[in-house]
Amino acid sequence: MSTFTSEPGTRLGGRYRLEDRLAAAGGWSAWKAIDEILARPVSVITFASGFPRLDQVVTAARAASRLTDTRLTQVFDVEDSWDHPYIVLEWPVGETLADMLAAESIDAPAGARIVAEASSAIATAHAAGLAHLCLQPEAVRWTASGGVKVTGLGIDAALAGITADDPELTDTIGLGSLLYAALTGLWPGADHPDLPPAPMSEGLPRRPRQVRAGLPSSLDDITSRALGLGGHTDSAFTSPAELAAALAGAIPPVPIPPAAVPRRDPRTDQRRYDGGRPRSLNGQREPAYRQPGQRASAGRVAAAALVAVAVVIGLSAAALHFLHARNPTHSQSGKAGTSTSHSAGSRGAAVLTPQAANGFDAYHGPARDPLDENNSMAANLLDGNPSGWQTEQYIGSPYFGNLKPGSGLIINMGKPVTITSVTIQFGATPGANVELKEGDSNVRSVANEQSMVTVATRDNVFGSQTFTIAKPVTDQYLVVWFTKLPPLAHTRAKYMAQIFNIVIRGTE
Repeated sequence: MSTFTSEPGTRLGGRYRLEDRLAAAGGWSAWKAIDEILARPVSVITFASGFPRLDQVVTAARAASRLTDTRLTQVFDVEDSWDHPYIVLEWPVGETLADMLAAESIDAPAGARIVAEASSAIATAHAAGLAHLCLQPEAVRWTASGGVKVTGLGIDAALAGITADDPELTDTIGLGSLLYAALTGLWPGADHPDLPPAPMSEGLPRRPRQVRAGLPSSLDDITSRALGLGGHTDSAFTSPAELAAALAGAIPPVPIPPAAVPRRDPRTDQRRYDGGRPRSLNGQREPAYRQPGQRASAGRVAAAALVAVAVVIGLSAAALHFLHARNPTHSQSGKAGTSTSHSAGSRGAAVLTPQAANGFDAYHGPARDPLDENNSMAANLLDGNPSGWQTEQYIGSPYFGNLKPGSGLIINMGKPVTITSVTIQFGATPGANVELKEGDSNVRSVANEQSMVTVATRDNVFGSQTFTIAKPVTDQYLVVWFTKLPPLAHTRAKYMAQIFNIVIRGTE
C-alpha cells in the first residue's frame, strides 16, 4: 500500500501545499503544509488508496471539528469525497511534554498544572461524547502564551485502530500516566520509546514518592488514585473530570503579584502606576518570562515552578507571564558590542512602538520564496498573538540548508529612531546565531541587506536575550538577521528559528 503522493509541493483542494512529511505509518502520512489562501502553516494527514480505517478517522475528525475548546487542536477541513482524502488541522506550536521531560526543564508543580489543564480539556471533550484514547507526552504541548494544547483527539486512536470499552476510564488512566511522568520523569510502564520505565513492585509501578523524594503527598495520592496504585483500586478516579477537579484542589494557588507602588515622574510630577514594567510591541507590559528549557537560579525556584497552564485555578495569561520571569542572572557570552545587561543609557530609554513587521528574505525573491520567510506570521509580534513568528524550515544544514547566508525579520519603526537596546524572546532550543542590523529601507534585496549597519551580534542564543547597542545609530528599520538556525526538536536534520516577543528601547 502506498500513498497517492510522496513529494512536497503537491496542492490539495487548490490551497494546501504540502511541504515536509513529518511521519508515515500504516497507510497514512502527516505533513506540514501551507494554507496558501490564509498564508498560514497547517498540519495535513493524507491517506493511501484503500486505507481501511478512513471512515473512522474522518468521523473522528468531523466530530472534533465541532469542539470550540481552544486547548484542543482545531480541525479546519475534512475531505473524503474524491480520490485523495485528507484532513487539515491546526499547526501545533510550543514544546511537547515529551520535550520538556527530555530536557529536564519541568518540575513537579509545573507538570501537575499542565496535566490538570489537559485533564480539564479532555473532560470537555468527553462531555461532548468524544475521547482521545492515545494520550502520550507527545500529545500535550505547552504554548508560548502559557497554555496547553492537546493534539490528536480521537484522530490518533482512529489512525491506529484503537478502541475502548470504557473511554472515560481509558483517558483517565492515560492522564494519570502523564501525571506520573510529569512528577517523576519516568513512564509507568515499559511501552514508551523514550522515557525510562518506572520501577515495579508486585506487578505495578511504585508510587511517585517512592521513586522521587520530596513530592507533595497530595500529588502522590492523586496519581496513585488515577492509576490504581498502592491500594487505591477502590478509590480510583473513573473520569478525566474527577481527576481535573482533584488536581485543581490540590495544586496551591499562585500568589498574585503585589500591586505596583506609585512613583513620581520628575518630568511631569505625575504619579505613574505602571509598576516600572516596560511595554512590548503590542502595547502590553513586557512578559519577561523564561522558556522551560532554561534553568532558574536557587532564588527563583519557587517562581519557576509555577509554569503555564493554570486555567483550572483561574490564572490570567498576564499572571502566567509574570510567573515565568526569566532569571536575570542568566547570561550568555556574546561578541563585541553586546551585553546581557542594560547600560545606564538603555535603562533611561523609552519603549518604542513599531509600525509594522515583515519577513525579510533578502536573498530569495518572490519567485523562489513567495512566503518571504513566513511574512504572514510577523504581525503576530505586534498584535500579541502567542504563536509569534518563525522562519521557514530548512533541511540538511543549520545554515539555511546551504541555500543562502541568512534571513530574518524586518521591523518598521515608522520613522528614524535611535535604538539603544532590544530584548527578544527566542525559542527554547539553543543554536541560533543572530545579528541586529539597522537601515533606511525595507527593499527586499541583497544590496539593501548588505548596506545595513550591524549594531549587535550574538551566537547560540535561546530564551530571553537583551542586546545592548554600544554605538547607536538613527534609522527607520531594524532587522533581526539569523545566520544560523537552531535544530527543530524531534526532527531529523531540520532547522527553524522562533521569536515570540520583541521589546525595543531608545529615543525618537
